[in-house]
Amino acid sequence: MEHVMTLAHRLGRYSLWFSGALILISALLIGVDVVMRKFFRSSIGGADELAGYALAIGTSWSLGAALLDRVHIRIDSLYGFLPRWLRLALDLPGLALFVGFFGLIAWRAWSVAQQSWVSASRSHSALAVPTVIPQSVWLAGLALLIVVGAALFLRAVILIARGEMGAATLAIGTRSAPEEIQEEVRIMKERGSEEVVR
Repeated sequence: MEHVMTLAHRLGRYSLWFSGALILISALLIGVDVVMRKFFRSSIGGADELAGYALAIGTSWSLGAALLDRVHIRIDSLYGFLPRWLRLALDLPGLALFVGFFGLIAWRAWSVAQQSWVSASRSHSALAVPTVIPQSVWLAGLALLIVVGAALFLRAVILIARGEMGAATLAIGTRSAPEEIQEEVRIMKERGSEEVVR
């Protein structure tokens, strides 16, 4: 199971880089388009459409990594006061419902992409992009989330069955304030060591 989780974390890193690159490219494209409109009274054309695709695709491809890093937003006002066994009893079905919800979205997205393929539909813009292309890439990101979520759920169940409640909490629980602080300190130390090397 550890090999599977290592692979999931590696895929998560790559998907974050892919998502970030898409968002950065779309921001640059929109920036160039704004400058062209302001100073040259012309436009690239379709920048807003491409940015919309980038946002949707970037979001779907980053969801799995966010799940692994436990950074999805949760309302945890009372969560921290509950005993560990009760938190895990809430986290496990919460994870299953989260993945199940995105499973339903992916199922509907599959139907939409199939329909776009069959009808050869294109976007109603100057670009006339075959809609099956962005839909399929978006769907692949959702599929990655579902696979990562299922692996994470299975890992948590195995850890709970072994009695490793602390490890299970670290796998699927909400990040605590001390964990957030440790993460920030680690990042600052890494940045400090990079500055020393420069």
